[in-house]
Amino acid sequence: MARLLDTYASTDVGRKRGHNEDFFYASDELGVYVVADGMGGHAAGEVASHKAVSAISAFVRNVKEDEGLTWPFGLDRNLSDEENLIVTAIKIANNEISAMAEERLEYHGMGTTVACLIFPESEMETEAIVAHVGDSRAYRMREGILEQLTDDHSWVNEQIARNIITEEEARNHRWRNVITRALGNRQSVDVDLTRCQILPGDMYMLCSDGLSSMVTNDDIGRSMRELANKSAKEITRTLINNANDAGGHDNITVLVVKVLDDKGEFAWEPHQAWMREETAPPGSLQVQDIAPSSRPDEAQPSGASEPGKGDI
Repeated sequence: MARLLDTYASTDVGRKRGHNEDFFYASDELGVYVVADGMGGHAAGEVASHKAVSAISAFVRNVKEDEGLTWPFGLDRNLSDEENLIVTAIKIANNEISAMAEERLEYHGMGTTVACLIFPESEMETEAIVAHVGDSRAYRMREGILEQLTDDHSWVNEQIARNIITEEEARNHRWRNVITRALGNRQSVDVDLTRCQILPGDMYMLCSDGLSSMVTNDDIGRSMRELANKSAKEITRTLINNANDAGGHDNITVLVVKVLDDKGEFAWEPHQAWMREETAPPGSLQVQDIAPSSRPDEAQPSGASEPGKGDI
């Protein structure tokens, strides 16, 4: 029996930018979800993010359709099949973006972040894989508790880890947009992986930094919790609206996947921790860090989708 999901994704140009350099891909059929945030200017960032999602989704689909397909890189015996699959797909995307940047002057210096979520084909397999490069993020909400599953590859995050600056200082720092790892800026790339147990009632969310740079984790968690019984579409749109209401300084992409039970319902029980939110210090309860196309404006995937801009 296929895993039952409620999936929706959307991207918005924001309030300050002239064009959108984010792209996404979502396929319940393949169990693959990708958000990419391009950089490079003069539309090069848009090219990089689109190439990332198209290369990643194409390789995953080709492997699932042809088990005898030759892989361009050796397998890491310390990784699962699904982990090797997504790491290889990301490496292919990196190589293709790097080659394009070398071949065309207008693409020189382009790159993209990427955050991926991959579900196993069989419902009997209970671990999802999160893979990321850069500062696009993945979250999971369980029992009303929001967990950040990725660790930003950014200059300000490195300073936070060293206790040099605070998270609030990082939000407004002049170097907050400096990325320390991305696809396309070198021939090899390191991919961070996180394994996550899948349970009915879980809600996964991928986003570009157009959301996370404008809205705190506490506020993201609060909105997702308040709307937990609403559709993935409503949750996605609300989060994008929140980022725009906060200023919308960057392109905003949000992708939400809700794991339903065998009756097709999103059943969850609140954790006692967030019920004490009113008396707890900000950020102490509901957020936990566990990490170390056609351009349709909207779509709700029942199977595969094209790399998207707008909503899916």
